[in-house]
Amino acid sequence: MSVVISGGGPAGMMLGLLLARAGVDVTVLEKHGDFLRDFRGDTVHASTVRLMDELGLGREFAALPQSRLGNMVVTVPGAGPVALSAFERLPAPYDYIAMIPQWDLLDFLVAAAKREPTFTVRMNTEATGLLREGGQVVGVRYRTRDGEEGELRAALTVAADGRHSTLRRESGLVPEEFPVPFDTWWFRLPRHADEQAAPPSLTPGFGHGDMALSLTRDDYFQIAYFRAKGTDPQLRAEGIEHFRERIARLLPQYADRVDRLAGLDDVHLLDVKLNRLDRWYTDGLLLIGDAAHAMSPAGGVGINLAIQDAVAAAALLAEPLRRGRPTEAALARVQRRRWRPTVIMQRLQRVLHRVMFQPVLTGRRVGPPMQLVLLSRYVPGFPALLSRMIAFGPLPEHAPAFARRDA
Repeated sequence: MSVVISGGGPAGMMLGLLLARAGVDVTVLEKHGDFLRDFRGDTVHASTVRLMDELGLGREFAALPQSRLGNMVVTVPGAGPVALSAFERLPAPYDYIAMIPQWDLLDFLVAAAKREPTFTVRMNTEATGLLREGGQVVGVRYRTRDGEEGELRAALTVAADGRHSTLRRESGLVPEEFPVPFDTWWFRLPRHADEQAAPPSLTPGFGHGDMALSLTRDDYFQIAYFRAKGTDPQLRAEGIEHFRERIARLLPQYADRVDRLAGLDDVHLLDVKLNRLDRWYTDGLLLIGDAAHAMSPAGGVGINLAIQDAVAAAALLAEPLRRGRPTEAALARVQRRRWRPTVIMQRLQRVLHRVMFQPVLTGRRVGPPMQLVLLSRYVPGFPALLSRMIAFGPLPEHAPAFARRDA
C-alpha cells in the first residue's frame, strides 16, 4: 500500500527513505523547489550520525561539508572558564555533534532515497488539505507552484510539515502550548583566516535583558541573539546600528566585524514555540516531528527528535503497510514509543528556559546560572551526562533491520 508524506524536512525525508527500503510505495510532497533556506536546524546529533552508519550511509555522510560543535564554555569571575558540556567524553566514534547546513543534509537524504524504486519526491507541491471517506483520512489534496490542483490517495498520510502544519490544522488536532520567554534572531559573522586554527566553540554572552550565543562554523560564526518574546517590532524599529552595538556588547570579540551586518534583513527571526499534541494520529493520519511537538532551540534537539520519530514510525508501520492499511492501534504504537522521550526533552527545555534564559531576559541576572556552573565544576560526570542527553536523547532509535545496508 502507498504512503504520502507532507513535508520534505528531516523527518519526512528520513521516513520516506526508510519506508522505501521496506518496499513501501511512498511519495513525499515538498512545497518549495529546493531546500536553500538559511538558519534551519543544522545540528546533527550523535544519534543521527550513528543512524547514518547503520543505514550504510556513513562514508557519504562524513563527506558532506560539516564542522563539529564545541563544548559550551562560560567564564566565571574568579574561577575562569567552566565547561558545561563534554561531548568528547561520549563513546567514540559518536562523541560529537555535527553542524551541517540543512539543505546539504536534505539533498543527501533525497539522493539516498531516490535509489529505491518505490520512492518519489514531488517538489513545488504543497499538501493543502485532507481527503476523507467515511471518517477516515485516505490521502491529500495538493497544489503545485504552477497552480495545478489534484488529489493523491494513500493508505497512510503522514504530516511532517512543521510547527505550522497545514494537515494538523485540517485534522482539527490542537497542540497544548507551553510558555516560552524568548524569541531568537539568527545571523552570521565572518570568521577571519587567523581564527581557523582555533578549536570550535559554543560561546555565550550575557547582558541586562538579552543574551547571545556564538557557534563556530567552517568559515563563519553563527550567532543566536535572545530577547524577550514579542519584541521583534521594537528591535527593528531601533535599527541596525543599535543592534550592532548590542552584539558588540554581548560578544566583544566580534566588535571588529559587526559592521558586516548590512541591515536587519540579515537578521532572521525564529518565533520560538514549545508545544505538543495529546494525540498524534487519527484514522489514516499520523503526525511526526514539529507537527506533533514543536521544540525550542535550547539544546538544538529538534531535528534529531523528528528523525527519531521517523525511525520509530518506519520500524512499527512497515509491516502493517505491507499487509494493507495500518489501524489506529498501529499508529498509536508510534506515539507511545516516542511520547516519553518527547516529554522528557520538553521538560528539560522548560527547565533551561527557567534557569538559563528567564533570569537574564528579565534583568534579574547577568551571567550563567550558578546551579549549572557548580554542578559542572564539582559533580563528576555531570557535563558528560548532560552531553549524552543532548547527543542521544532519552530513547535513541536504531535503524530497523530492513533498512540497513553495508557501507
